[in-house]
Order: sequence, then C-alpha cells, then structure tokens
Amino acid sequence: MARQTAAQVATDRAAAAFSDVEAVTAAIRERGGRVTTARRGVLAALFAAEGPTSAPDIADGLGGRVTGVNLSSVYRNLGQLEELGVVRRVHAGAGPVLYVLQDGSQREYVVCETCGHVETVDPTRLDRVRAEIRNALGYQTHFTDFALIGLCPRCAGTDADSANGSGAVTGPRQSPRM
Repeated sequence: MARQTAAQVATDRAAAAFSDVEAVTAAIRERGGRVTTARRGVLAALFAAEGPTSAPDIADGLGGRVTGVNLSSVYRNLGQLEELGVVRRVHAGAGPVLYVLQDGSQREYVVCETCGHVETVDPTRLDRVRAEIRNALGYQTHFTDFALIGLCPRCAGTDADSANGSGAVTGPRQSPRM
C-alpha cells in the first residue's frame, strides 16, 4: 500500500467539510448512524467554537454559550465524528488534545506553552519554516495535526506587532493549561 504525502492527506481531509449541524446529521443518517441529543450538543459546541477546543470545554458548553454534555459522551461522539471526517484532532503539546471542525480550508496552529493561546495560521505563513526543515532534514512537514509549540508574544515579553508583522491574533485564547 502506497503512503500518502502530507498534501494528499490534507486534500482528502478538506473534502470532508460540513457547513452546519444539519449537514452533519444528514451525513450521519446516510451512513446508518443515529443523531442523539448528546451528538447534537457536541456538534453545536463545535460549530459555536471560535477555533480548536478541548473535550472538557465542549462538555462545559463553551463556558455557557451552548448546552453542556456529559464528558464521556463528548469523547465518544468526538471519536465517531472524527471517523466520519467531521472533526480532526490537533495535538497541542502537553495540554489537552483539541478538536476542530473540518471546514474545507487547511489551517495550521501555533500554541503557547505558557498560557495555552491557540493561533490559527494560514499554511502559507509557515512555508519558510517548512522550507528550512526540508533543507536541514529532508522532511516535508505540516502542522495541521501537531501544532508548533512555543511562547506567544505576550508570554515571551515581546511586542506582538514586531513578532508577527501585524499584531493580528487569528485564533481564540484558550483557558490556561493545568
């Protein structure tokens, strides 16, 4: 069996985008699955989240923005939704695994190891980093499933404008990791 390149995997994942909760529930039913209250709650939280979020945050209802769901139900449903291609995992260092909806666009992530801030990054912004890794090690890299870990400008004590050229933060600030 031939191994897929990172670009092929990314293309396959992008094809599995869903526009809203109803589109996901229709796909689940087409595959013979059931749409439970818990599954609807998980989907509502994923669609309401402003970026990658953790299972405990989903169970909590995103701090009260949506109805909470039992944590074991959240994990069970996230696993099934991942198999369906609705969500994917983003490993963010020592913190909890984060989950993000497949929305048809490719995004990569950087995560602050101190405060837990997650920034969503357009992959083209990391092309130079990928080129350096390829030149130094020969690896073709992507940061869709495993985020780049470091210190955000605030935790590093630097000015955000000089750190990224714009000062724009494109992802939600997550609760600090315990």
